[in-house]
Amino acid sequence: MNRRLYLRSIAASSVAATAGCLDTLSIAGDGDMILEPPERDLSEATHPSYGDEFPTASVPAPLTGETVSTDQYEGERAMLVTFFYTSCPDGVCPALILRLRRAQEVAAEEGYSDSAAFLAMTFDPERDTADVLRTYADQQGVDLEAGNWHFLRPERYEDAKSIVADQYGLPLEKRDAEKYDDLEYMFPHFAYIFLVNERGLVERAYPDGATIATSKLVDDFEAVATS
Repeated sequence: MNRRLYLRSIAASSVAATAGCLDTLSIAGDGDMILEPPERDLSEATHPSYGDEFPTASVPAPLTGETVSTDQYEGERAMLVTFFYTSCPDGVCPALILRLRRAQEVAAEEGYSDSAAFLAMTFDPERDTADVLRTYADQQGVDLEAGNWHFLRPERYEDAKSIVADQYGLPLEKRDAEKYDDLEYMFPHFAYIFLVNERGLVERAYPDGATIATSKLVDDFEAVATS
């Protein structure tokens, strides 16, 4: 079964990103992967993991006025991909963006920016307008002029949930934010970062994306992007 269709079929009943599955497909062959298999085996998870094809999604990028597809960099760039929202009240999403931003900085310092792409997709399009995303980029130190960073914004929350849950197997829930006076709603979600090589294969799925050592993520990304 195609990995993408498989994810769609099980995501609706998933209760956790590490829920067991009966089967997974890895399309990587000898020589397709740069990094060795990770210490933690996530092959039974609902999301794509080491050696799997990264599912394709095409999402508007409002700051550049284009639509970006996650497979458009195949054969050209390695990618770091994450999902976030700017109203995140607990610091998790800023921590995700910080790690991508640091990887972007190192790519510029070491001269491989043209071999790197950074995709951060909001699942809160109602609040995360283009203006909000532009301000957030400035607050987080993202270099939008580098040409390798895109904030992705689906048209509706329902579209975002379909992408995050159905395409990538990460359950997402919109809840009332009763304990926060300045928020009407919030999103319990999984703080994942995906590292994808230029062949479109997942080299790493970091379930601890908000807390992983930034140096570790940057080193992994550099190894893949410069191979």
